[in-house]
Amino acid sequence: MRLLIMGPQGVGKGTQAALLAKHYGIPTISTGDIFRFNIKNKTELGVEALKYIDKGELVPDELTNRIVEDRLGQDDVKNGWILDGYPRNASQVEALDGITAKLGTPLDAVVALDADHDVLMARMKKRAEIEGRSDDTPEAIAKRLDVYAKETAPLLDTYEQRGLLVKIDGTGDIDDIQAGIVNALDAR
Repeated sequence: MRLLIMGPQGVGKGTQAALLAKHYGIPTISTGDIFRFNIKNKTELGVEALKYIDKGELVPDELTNRIVEDRLGQDDVKNGWILDGYPRNASQVEALDGITAKLGTPLDAVVALDADHDVLMARMKKRAEIEGRSDDTPEAIAKRLDVYAKETAPLLDTYEQRGLLVKIDGTGDIDDIQAGIVNALDAR
C-alpha cells in the first residue's frame, strides 16, 4: 500500500499515519523526519538542506524532491509507505509522479482528512499548551492554515480527478476515524 495523507495542520495526519502504518505494516515517511535524518547523519543531501535551513529559508522543491526520491528508493519501503507532508504544491505532485513512475511504485490512494477551521484552531492551541510549542500562536496557526488552503488543498482536485482521493472527516474519536479510513481503503 502506497499512500499520501493530506490535510491541514491540526487535523490529525500524524496520528492517523502512525495508526495506518501499524495496520498495514508499512513505514510512515514525514518530510521533516527525512530532513532531520539526513542532517543528523551529514549526508550530502542533508548538508545541502542545512545551508537553506541555517539561513531560515525554505528548502527548495528540487532538493526536497531529491530527498523524497532517495527515501522512497530504500529497502524498507519496498512493500509500501505513507507519505506525510509531501507533496505540498503542484510542482511536487509532478515530481512525485516522476519518482513513483521511475521506481515502478504508483500511488494506491490519497487520504484527505478535513475538519472545520474552528476545530483546527482549537486543536492546535491545545497542542501548543501541551507541547509548549512557541510556533503555535493564533497568528502563526492562521497563516499556516491559509497557506495550506491556497497551495496544498488544490492538489486534492488533481488526485480526485485521478480517482485516488479518499475524503475522511477528521473530527471525532481517533479510532473511529482510523476505522473509517481503513474501511474506505479496503473498499477500493
